[in-house]
Amino acid sequence: MTIADEIRILATRYAEELKKQIAHRVEEMEHDDTSYYLIYTVLGVSNKEGKLIDVYQNKGRFLYNYAGAFSEEAAKLCFKYKFPAAAGLRIANTEGSRPKTFEIDCVIENDAIEIKWRDATTDGDHITKEHTRIKAISRAGYIPIRVMFYYPNRVQAMRIQEAIQAIYESLGGQYYQGDNAWKYVEAKTTVNLKGILQALAKEREGNKNGS
Repeated sequence: MTIADEIRILATRYAEELKKQIAHRVEEMEHDDTSYYLIYTVLGVSNKEGKLIDVYQNKGRFLYNYAGAFSEEAAKLCFKYKFPAAAGLRIANTEGSRPKTFEIDCVIENDAIEIKWRDATTDGDHITKEHTRIKAISRAGYIPIRVMFYYPNRVQAMRIQEAIQAIYESLGGQYYQGDNAWKYVEAKTTVNLKGILQALAKEREGNKNGS
């Protein structure tokens, strides 16, 4: 089985699970108390539009979670393809009391790789938390590396990412985002993950249009 086949199987599993989760949540919502639609109406949003907004908000939460988990697992498959011993790891938080440990998505020799599909947080505390985590990783003897496939669009989220990148670089780490993230995975593993996903997306879009 090729790495492309493994990623295809992974994508199919995630797509099926996502579809089931969304269907279950939409069914649950049919029994929700929607008396709060009164406020929607006062603000100029009809009951019909309000219901659609609620449904898609819930769909969006599931979609973002699954997109992130799938992207992380697909990247891990690529790393394990080239480095069979690659695996996740928990290390002690040597810089504070909470949390007690930090999770590293993928360790390859001394490289401690964090995989993100995107990080659009605008929470300023996120910088402090990341600083603590990266310092703990560095103190444990690893090189902290962030691989983030999609950069946020909002200005505040971009500023937070710029601060996080500065932290990585100040501690001897590496930060890859956007095209550079895809290129890093390919250079490290010889697997063109983005190309595989683009081909899979084109195939599935074609099947959808042909059905």
